[in-house]
Amino acid sequence: MGENSFDEIVVGLDIGTTKICCVVGELANDKIEIIGVGTHPSVGLRKGVVVNIDSTVNSIRKAVEEAELMAGCEITSAFVGIAGSHIKGFNSHGVIAVKGEEVSEEDVERVIDAARAVAIPMDRDIIHILPQEYIVDDQDGILDPVGMMGVRLEAKVHIVTGAVTAAQNLVKCANRAGLDVDDIVLQPLASAYAVITDEEREIGVALIDFGGGTTDLALLSEGSIKHTAVLGLGGNNLTYDISVGLRTPMNEAEKIKLRYGTCLVSMVRRDEMIEVPSVGDRRPRQLSRHILAEILEPRVEEIFTLIDQEIQRTKLKELLAAGVVITGGAALLPGLCEMADQIFQLPARIGYPRNISGLVDVVNNPMYSTAVGLVLYGFQDRPQNPTRFQMGGDNILSKVTGRMKSWFGL
Repeated sequence: MGENSFDEIVVGLDIGTTKICCVVGELANDKIEIIGVGTHPSVGLRKGVVVNIDSTVNSIRKAVEEAELMAGCEITSAFVGIAGSHIKGFNSHGVIAVKGEEVSEEDVERVIDAARAVAIPMDRDIIHILPQEYIVDDQDGILDPVGMMGVRLEAKVHIVTGAVTAAQNLVKCANRAGLDVDDIVLQPLASAYAVITDEEREIGVALIDFGGGTTDLALLSEGSIKHTAVLGLGGNNLTYDISVGLRTPMNEAEKIKLRYGTCLVSMVRRDEMIEVPSVGDRRPRQLSRHILAEILEPRVEEIFTLIDQEIQRTKLKELLAAGVVITGGAALLPGLCEMADQIFQLPARIGYPRNISGLVDVVNNPMYSTAVGLVLYGFQDRPQNPTRFQMGGDNILSKVTGRMKSWFGL
């Protein structure tokens, strides 16, 4: 299959806090086919942000090599996801006078430029500008205004900003691992491509990407992104709580969480026992599984309550008719949907990657949602003349803002 050609193959690289995941997609018969998957434990990130370049580069290399072997092709570039508490999203509004009698592509670019003319600190830059709707004269709810007659054009957009250094470090890690970066994509936006249905996107849904280092939120309604946020808590906090609460090493705490964990005490019988390895040379102990549930329930409740407060702050909760979709590696914890129902007072489901063929069995897990979503994003929203991101050039993120194609929600 030769090199990673931009026309046929798209690669998604999810550089997460607990794992690095590389997914290779190919366009076959108008269907996106997953032809390669590689994962490797991640040790160079904390709360979604790179803290050790060398460790991250080694993990990326191993995940990419595994995906290359499976796909039978050389990977030279990828779409990379970004998260972390430094991510901030806000809505903006732009107005211009239409130059001719009808709205042109140039008018659309001008109105988006007007909407992004907001004061942004020097250490931050724009990652995405996501148009929500256009208004021609007083007619709102327009998705594509090109060709419409009018004298005044308005745009409502959602702008996502991030710390410049965090993005630069991601690009640096990918470059050192031998990859160009096709684009930097907000992780909850990528996950939404993989798990949200068209109907949910239209009538309103909250996507919660429950990862290892961060929990990401995206609110979608009327076909577009209304709000995004990133919370610096995730599955690693659950593992740490188990490690401290049961006095067991972190790697054993992770195994216990995966094998016996549940976030609802009511789901566990009091007489059910589990074996807990001790620290050092001490003998393993027998403990009630009930104690484990009592450790996990308050932490999951805290994370979901903080997300619910974020949703309440946006005053968009009444728009979420389709409820909540939970995805990400920590989404498989038993009892999660029931707890989400209680806290959000909305119907909840677990989101699995969809709209794909090929290695469906391999990636049929919420932990692959972001990586698969990056591939879907790449096929759907790739620029005609791709700009590779490389260290040492101009501002890394200015290239993203430089190509204002008509990003419309999803």
